[in-house]
Amino acid sequence: MRYDVTCKQAGLSALFDLKGPQADLWGWAGDHLPPMPARPNSLTRRGGRSLYHIGPRHLLLRTGIAEEEALERALGPAAAPPQISIVRISDTLTFFAVTGRDADQVMAIACPLDLHPAVFGADAVSHTEAFGLKAMVLRCEGGFECAVEQSHGDMMQDYLNRALT
Repeated sequence: MRYDVTCKQAGLSALFDLKGPQADLWGWAGDHLPPMPARPNSLTRRGGRSLYHIGPRHLLLRTGIAEEEALERALGPAAAPPQISIVRISDTLTFFAVTGRDADQVMAIACPLDLHPAVFGADAVSHTEAFGLKAMVLRCEGGFECAVEQSHGDMMQDYLNRALT
């Protein structure tokens, strides 16, 4: 079956791993973050930045790569209080956009999550697996984004291409 889907590898994103008590993270870096996600496995966006609540006391900040250096200076990871951790991880994940009318069908092949909009809403983000690889899945305009460890990028692209045929 041929699917009406486009799978495109995204360019590099600036990514920061944020860990620690929410109040402490917010007190240190809140001026540079989108609003705090309301619940686990959700995300917020503001001004080209996305904040993913991916685990207890664990957030991921994503923005355009052009902002990476300035954002790292603003976040001040080396000077952060000991109860929080801010680590630049931009080179660790590769994101793929799976968009189009049949994006949900291709993602159903790729991962075991129930991605129906009633369960996995517009602000959902979750760790799972895709084609057997550890992955993070979130919604994007017209479909989904799927992120895998960067060294698996070529493999993920191959799996997506095979799913489309």
